[in-house]
Amino acid sequence: MAKVMAINAGSSSLKFKLYEMPSEEVLTSGIVEKIGHDDAIFTLKHNNEKINKILPIKDHAEAVKLMLDQLIENNIISSYDEIKATGHRIVQGGKYFSHSEIFTKDVEDKIESLIPLAPLHNAAHLIGYRAFKKILPDIGAVAVFDTAFHMSMEEEDYLFPIPYEYSEKYDIRRYGAHGTSHHYLALESQKYLKGISHPKIITCHIGSGASISAIKDYKCVATSMGLTPLGGIMMGTRTGDLDPSVMKYCCYCENKTAEEMFQIFNKKSGLLGVSGISNDSRDVLSAIEKGNKRAILAYKLFIRRICDFIGQYFVRLGGCDLIVFSAGIGENSPETRQMIIDGIKQSLKINIDEKINNELKGKEGLISTSESEIKVCVIPTDEEVMIARDTYNLLLKDKE
Repeated sequence: MAKVMAINAGSSSLKFKLYEMPSEEVLTSGIVEKIGHDDAIFTLKHNNEKINKILPIKDHAEAVKLMLDQLIENNIISSYDEIKATGHRIVQGGKYFSHSEIFTKDVEDKIESLIPLAPLHNAAHLIGYRAFKKILPDIGAVAVFDTAFHMSMEEEDYLFPIPYEYSEKYDIRRYGAHGTSHHYLALESQKYLKGISHPKIITCHIGSGASISAIKDYKCVATSMGLTPLGGIMMGTRTGDLDPSVMKYCCYCENKTAEEMFQIFNKKSGLLGVSGISNDSRDVLSAIEKGNKRAILAYKLFIRRICDFIGQYFVRLGGCDLIVFSAGIGENSPETRQMIIDGIKQSLKINIDEKINNELKGKEGLISTSESEIKVCVIPTDEEVMIARDTYNLLLKDKE
């Protein structure tokens, strides 16, 4: 048995989960928020209890030390030496990584070179990795890439119809995101696909950030997000796919630069931009109940974009055996799942049990009936356990 830490570092945050491997027992989890501020927030969950502290934390290295010291103080570990490896979520692996990799200087340098493709993520992930390396210099670390699962796509699925030399020279292609989640969902879906030799799965990771993947034989053949997480379906604050000329015209009308409009398309569009209320689906649904017309329009648009991609991927796969709902909205909003199914059920001959669907919030279960030609289920995603698995398998498995 070995203790492995799964890490997801943001620019001012550090999420963590400590596992006993290979049993995958969660020993504790938590987050440090507002790093760099005098009122940073440390939260630790252990034995069904939550510990909160508000205190100054100047940087990620200090956050890591605080977290490790709190694990000792709360008798979760007796010393730093008990942690045998760390696994780090990395959003963008570019063309270089089709699977998780042990951190080396070369891996670190490649991740750094990809910061322009994920400026809010890759730089922050490296800050987290370097903070752990400073505090725990003698243990191995693994980079687990959101894009890796999608590297099995064929050229016609990942290339954009721009001058080919741009694609070659600048590595412009569809990279996707949420790959660790889609991979987990594909593996977990096997229990619903017994007896099917070449399963066809559509996984719907629907949260404030959202993406859909088409999976055949447990490998990704297509995914909705593009060069960056801005592409694909409409999201909480992101536009998803749109006519490229919309950006040029908006820049002209608003007298804004491309960078300014890019930030608006990333942070002020989607559900927030159309509804004018919130990027949180719960707030928009609440406004719908009160008859707010823009909220109704925003959610209709959101649902329609999801249905469009499911239909597209049904064709791409040549059929479908299973549709999986996951992530914050997909797991916890029966009404959203119902709206999506209502939009595709006639074409795809899907039938769900509305009572079971309404009862499933944050829990796994099959919501389709026996009459449905495609199975539909809810599977809560677990990206952290995938990070822990890859870290254990690459660094520790053969040593035990």
